[in-house]
Amino acid sequence: MNAGADKIRMAAWLQEMSRIRQGQIHYAVVACRLGLMLVAVSGQGLCYWAFGDDPGFLLADLCKSHKNDRVRAGDDDLHRLTTQLSKCLGKRHLPDFIPLDLRGTAFQRQVWQALRQIPPGGTASYAEIARRIGLPKAVRAVASACAANPVSILVPCHRVVRSDGRLSGYHWGAWRKQALLDWEKEGDS
Repeated sequence: MNAGADKIRMAAWLQEMSRIRQGQIHYAVVACRLGLMLVAVSGQGLCYWAFGDDPGFLLADLCKSHKNDRVRAGDDDLHRLTTQLSKCLGKRHLPDFIPLDLRGTAFQRQVWQALRQIPPGGTASYAEIARRIGLPKAVRAVASACAANPVSILVPCHRVVRSDGRLSGYHWGAWRKQALLDWEKEGDS
């Protein structure tokens, strides 16, 4: 992607974030290749990116994970930015210019950072991630941290598989996990 275009896109995200007050989260829902996609933004960054078939379920899941925030629908600008994000699905180059607001325990954030090191088209096992963070016996805790990941794609928990290479669970559906992995292996589509 073009570095100049990325700067323009980043400016748009920063402008959107600047409109959001402390304790508020704005969201947008758009249709995408994986069904519906909900993206939510706080004043600090993108804090939620999920997929599903029911907008009510997606919104309830967002509200459950951000109990202490006031959640409200975003404006047309956020809807436009979310639509742009939906076009990144299946691409090898992901938008790394978007600030993230990852809320979780120190352990979860450590796992999520390790997930961000798995390249598009690649996979790692839960055991490999546990070893990478220096806690080789914490395989189940790593799996739990993956399941708690609030920001799909940019924190690519879909790239984590079982030690035998088979797919395991995915919060947003195993078929979506398989589709993401297939698209990434095929390259930009």
